[in-house]
Amino acid sequence: MDQALLDAVRSGDRRALSRAITQIEQNDVKTGLSAPKTVIGITGPPGAGKSTLISQLIEVIRARDETVAVLAVDPSSPITGGAILGDRIRMQSHIDDDGVYVRSMATRGHLGGLAPATRETAALLGAAGFDRLIVETVGVGQSEVEIMELADVVIFVVGPLWGDQVQADKAGIVEIADIFVVNKGDRPGVNDVKRALRETADARDAAVLITTATTGEGVADVLEEIDRLSD
Repeated sequence: MDQALLDAVRSGDRRALSRAITQIEQNDVKTGLSAPKTVIGITGPPGAGKSTLISQLIEVIRARDETVAVLAVDPSSPITGGAILGDRIRMQSHIDDDGVYVRSMATRGHLGGLAPATRETAALLGAAGFDRLIVETVGVGQSEVEIMELADVVIFVVGPLWGDQVQADKAGIVEIADIFVVNKGDRPGVNDVKRALRETADARDAAVLITTATTGEGVADVLEEIDRLSD
């Protein structure tokens, strides 16, 4: 990567950061850099409310005067090959905050929950000086385990209709989670899902937390647990 561009990224130039990420995506550029000090991986089935939870986590992180970047890995458009930008749309409330940077990234057919450029982009965001990085996986299946190789803490998010213990046992992603979040806590079935996850969570010494991301309830507890595991 051009040194002048990298220097601009390190200085906090967000346009330079966007250009540098595009270079990584298009040309498979290797940066040789390190990721931010805390990388939070968020995964789980579609419809669990991952993007809404991330938006609320941003609020809590910014209230601490910390900066945060988000990489939202989306399915690739069958027409353009680019990302379907649903996640960025959900986070529009943070668009004018210089302490927040959100980037959607297309899988480009890559399996495992991440995009080919995710790791190098994470390293670039570390050079840009963000205190935390949140990586949201594509959320289409049960085998999105690549996130464990990148994230310091992996959060598995499910909804109140996710299912029973049998389904939990079948989900490979459950085996790598450090925190379990049952979202949409204002709906019926939440406690049933929490009980279904308890055996798996206990085996990993992992917390099972309930949140209502639309209101922010329980989200501060998630960040506290992230901090506990990151210490």
